[in-house]
Amino acid sequence: MTNLQRPVRITDVAALAGVSPGTVSKALNNTGSLKESTRQRIKAAAEQLGFVPDPDARWLAARRSYTVGLLSVDAAGRFSIPVMLGAENALAAGEMSALMATTRYDPVREAYHLKTFRARRVDGIIVTGRTTDPRPPIRTDIPVVYAFAPSTDTSDASVVPDDADGMAKIIDHLLDRGRRRIAHIGGRPHKHASEVRADTAVSVLKERGLTLAAPPLFGEWSEEWGRRAVDQLLAGLGARTTGPDRRTDQDDLGVDAITCGSDQIARGVTDRLRELGIGVPERIAVTGFDNWEVMALASRPPLTTIDLLLEDLGRRAAELLLDAIGGRPHHGIELTPMELVPRAST
Repeated sequence: MTNLQRPVRITDVAALAGVSPGTVSKALNNTGSLKESTRQRIKAAAEQLGFVPDPDARWLAARRSYTVGLLSVDAAGRFSIPVMLGAENALAAGEMSALMATTRYDPVREAYHLKTFRARRVDGIIVTGRTTDPRPPIRTDIPVVYAFAPSTDTSDASVVPDDADGMAKIIDHLLDRGRRRIAHIGGRPHKHASEVRADTAVSVLKERGLTLAAPPLFGEWSEEWGRRAVDQLLAGLGARTTGPDRRTDQDDLGVDAITCGSDQIARGVTDRLRELGIGVPERIAVTGFDNWEVMALASRPPLTTIDLLLEDLGRRAAELLLDAIGGRPHHGIELTPMELVPRAST
């Protein structure tokens, strides 16, 4: 015959600690005015007995579910998953759980997930995406923080990577290595990240008394575009090509560094330069952006790039959300710094 042991109850903890069940509840939920010695004694008794709080009872006592919804438009997760992981780490430290859902840019799916979050009584929501382009806010009375993709409503709290900070670090890195004729190959035109990265390259060089070697080029976030852009850039600079393999005359390039709007573009750039017999970084240094290791480390040579520190960004978004849940909401856009990752391409 199986002997089923009944679950440990809050009254058992109270009896062992010599206090009332209400005092146990206050101690374990970190509420009320208790002596620290009493709080510690109660927690020790709970641990000794293996007491596991009933989440429904916890919600009834605090009117909170101790869960947060993480909502992303990005099913692939290239940028949103690191953000979510950072947020989840911060929430776990606060003894909160996370419910994750993806909308795939489908407003019907988004509405469904928001309805589900409400049904599950989440205390707050973190909304993230796959680009830094501003997005319309979601309408709910639950606290919301936007991570990576900011809200178009400036009264909302948004945490966004500082693309200008990243590109400024790239330009200074190249200048420190004696590069002066710098070109820029960006991603899609009219995208926030693409425009900020290109504009910053121009403005930082201007502050140093320099200009780009050629007008910025824009295309796709792809290796194929990076390869084509090299040919456009060199042709625009008047670099001569000789022989059936179109090797470029290295004495007539007009550029000694190329900054790229992403690691994918940069890998295509290094591939094409190698095909043309142009040494990287001996003749032209190349930098990427995003520190997507699948691309940056597989490139030949490995790419100097910028790490967006997305887990840190997600952690910061969770901190702002916890403040909002606690009655201390934030407003506006907060920019998070980036980190230069030097490798062989420079």
